[in-house]
Amino acid sequence: MTSTTEEHICKNCGNQFIGLYCNLCGEKVLGKEDRSFRMFLNNIFLALTLADSRFLKGLWLMVSKPGFLSREFAEGRKVKYIRPLSVFFLLNLLYFLFPVIQLFNASLRTQINSFHGKLAVQTVANRMTQLGFHDVNSFAILYDQKTAGLAKMLVILFVVVASLPLNVIYRSRNRYFTDHVGLSIELVCFNLLINALLLTLFINLLGLGEHLDEFVMTAIFISTNLYFLIHSGRIFYEEKGVRLILKSMLMIVVLKISLEIYRAILFYVTIGVM
Repeated sequence: MTSTTEEHICKNCGNQFIGLYCNLCGEKVLGKEDRSFRMFLNNIFLALTLADSRFLKGLWLMVSKPGFLSREFAEGRKVKYIRPLSVFFLLNLLYFLFPVIQLFNASLRTQINSFHGKLAVQTVANRMTQLGFHDVNSFAILYDQKTAGLAKMLVILFVVVASLPLNVIYRSRNRYFTDHVGLSIELVCFNLLINALLLTLFINLLGLGEHLDEFVMTAIFISTNLYFLIHSGRIFYEEKGVRLILKSMLMIVVLKISLEIYRAILFYVTIGVM
């Protein structure tokens, strides 16, 4: 066993010190016991259990106290929690691997019926000619397959787009740009968890797919996001009363616009790589 009274030269910074840890950079002196198979298994166990507990804790905080995790990170209290960006990447991986509800994705039919529909129709016609397609249905199948993968990789773009109105609506609440981005990441994590993964699981388990039309889905998305925005506005921005409700309702409208902008970008990226 490595002695705690021996003198060592730090392999990281070159500092001379006594003990197991460098008093300048914190680097640990590795002994034989640190290289044993038992320690290897112990480190794996600690890594898995710590990651699992912090991840689940992060998910629970995002659902039960929206905005709390973002506030803790914005104010420098980070050690006890998993980074929201790490939660985002883990949830987005699940979103990428499994077929879920169309949330940050949009089929060709949805794109054609959106605010940029007329331009989208012309763009599709030009691209079909370039690629030699004569049947729009065949083109739509290829488009939908391509855009599904791209959407799951470009979700981070929606994070930035959605953070911009937060900068404006809550500009007087003493938050920096990166703070608003942090809350936007938490908002996207909330939607990936509740309105993509869990809602898809719930619908499939109960066989409710045929009963959920566009109106019902929109009502679910509005109600869940309003819940998040009201609670996060109170916790993260310390907004109260009528102003909190009005700003949250305004953010619902702005989020819809942000989603449409994101989907338009997604459309032209998809067309460009086909």
